[in-house]
Amino acid sequence: MITFNEDGAKSKLKNRRVIKNWIKEVAKSYGLVTGDLSYIFCTDDMILEVNRQYLQHDYYTDIITFDYVESNVCSGDMFISVDTVKSNSELFNSTYMNELHRVVIHGVLHLCGLKDKSPKDEKKMRAAEDKALALLNEMLAKA
Repeated sequence: MITFNEDGAKSKLKNRRVIKNWIKEVAKSYGLVTGDLSYIFCTDDMILEVNRQYLQHDYYTDIITFDYVESNVCSGDMFISVDTVKSNSELFNSTYMNELHRVVIHGVLHLCGLKDKSPKDEKKMRAAEDKALALLNEMLAKA
């Protein structure tokens, strides 16, 4: 089950049925089926607290992904700071919704095994995000 929860912040995520199908298609393209995926849309303050408490990191970020993947079942909890998504959309000259979609799928791609710590891995992650966003645009056009 894929759930979208708002904890102190409004995501403004639209077309949730299409988004859920998109997430399933992306996971499927990596040989995974979706299990329990929980998105928690929150503020910068909350994501900083989660980062400090669970990862011992003292900085803001757009997404924190907790990986519960077992075998071929894609499961996890993803905390997304809508404040940072908004800031990043301005920084990267993108729309808020495009940046939100990018971050939503970024978490799933981590659960599918993609990394982004090295420049080589980051390049692969960006390409996978772009490919997934193109698929979403096709799905939204048909909806």
